Amino acid sequence: MIDLKALRENPEAFKASQKVRGEDAGIVDQLLKADDVRREAISEFEKLRAEQNTLSKSVGAAKGDEKNALLENAKQLATAVKEADGKRAVAEEAANKLALLIANLIDPAAPIGGEADFKVIETVGKPRDFKAEGFEPKDHVELGKIIKAIDTERGAKVAGARSYYLTGVGALLELALVNYAIASAVKAGFIPMIPPVLVKPAAMEGTGFLGQAAENVYHLKEDELYLVGTSEVPLAAYHMDEILDNLPIRYAGYSPCFRREAGSYGKDTRGIIRVHQFEKVEMFTFCKPEDAEAEHKKLLNWEKEFFNSLEIAYRVIDVASGDLGASAVRKFDIEAWIPTQDAYREVTSTSNCTQFQARRLNIRYKDEKGTKPVATLNGTLVAVPRTIVAILENHQQKDGSIKVPKALIPFLGMDTLVPA
Repeated sequence: MIDLKALRENPEAFKASQKVRGEDAGIVDQLLKADDVRREAISEFEKLRAEQNTLSKSVGAAKGDEKNALLENAKQLATAVKEADGKRAVAEEAANKLALLIANLIDPAAPIGGEADFKVIETVGKPRDFKAEGFEPKDHVELGKIIKAIDTERGAKVAGARSYYLTGVGALLELALVNYAIASAVKAGFIPMIPPVLVKPAAMEGTGFLGQAAENVYHLKEDELYLVGTSEVPLAAYHMDEILDNLPIRYAGYSPCFRREAGSYGKDTRGIIRVHQFEKVEMFTFCKPEDAEAEHKKLLNWEKEFFNSLEIAYRVIDVASGDLGASAVRKFDIEAWIPTQDAYREVTSTSNCTQFQARRLNIRYKDEKGTKPVATLNGTLVAVPRTIVAILENHQQKDGSIKVPKALIPFLGMDTLVPA
């Protein structure tokens, strides 16, 4: 949730932020009007309640006709207080609903534009020249069949489109990636977590996933629960309604993730790049607001260290304003080189959400001036299916075998994945 005080002081900044995100800037003025009504309703309620308290003291000291008159006034005032409280509640609900529709105030450093308007920050490594090596690279689906690691046909038979099985070495590769990621996170000081993946509406809304991202969320209506698309959600909500000490606090959550992939008809229909269910290790940080920008760079560096160790060429991009989620003020993606697509594809992302999620979830910390919302940040350490795609395609050999990155060998127990 945005800072209402900041919105009152500089509404034009929020209007500009909404515009570059491709969101409705008119909501800012609507919220300002609703906020005025809310504040007036609160003022009226508090004024009447103060009068009621004063009158109550007078009744205790009065006698006879005077007391009867005061009691009658008290009765009328009680009715007025109740009505004012009702108006206050309605006004607060209306203002809160509008506040939830406004995205976080974007970082001025973020590139402006749509999905294609990102800025490349750096390119790491050089894509392999398969032509010079004398063979045409196979895609991950074909390689997955050769080493019997991926079965999309039976996945579709059992669970529908965008579903798959990881079999044999494919399953072992996922477990190795997850164990390696958790070990790396623990070494960096993160607390490992296995969170719930079914969450209440407050957790999903608090992290900003029931706005623009709602179409991709699985909702269990009968239970009023949601399947999370990232462990960011339960990790953020873990400290809901709490006051935190000893910041920063860092968690690394491993969980399955579920996404409807609405609006992706015809995109990445082959293989396991865009699927409905996948596993991921997600980093999550609670820190002081003044430390958030530096923490964002740290999360990106941890992601880079992990991907460097997988010996795959990649680039880092600064995501453009129109492609940011509602909670993020800035986001960096790592995109791995995928040889058969002749393109870089997203494998990790890290977002600075400043105090936006913490205001919604009521997560605070204390300083010398009192309590205030913490800052929250998230970053993917490994999203398993896309990382498997990158490993298979980039480390394939002419005979269809796959060389295992050195860093992964201790976790996988083999240095080569051979044709089955």
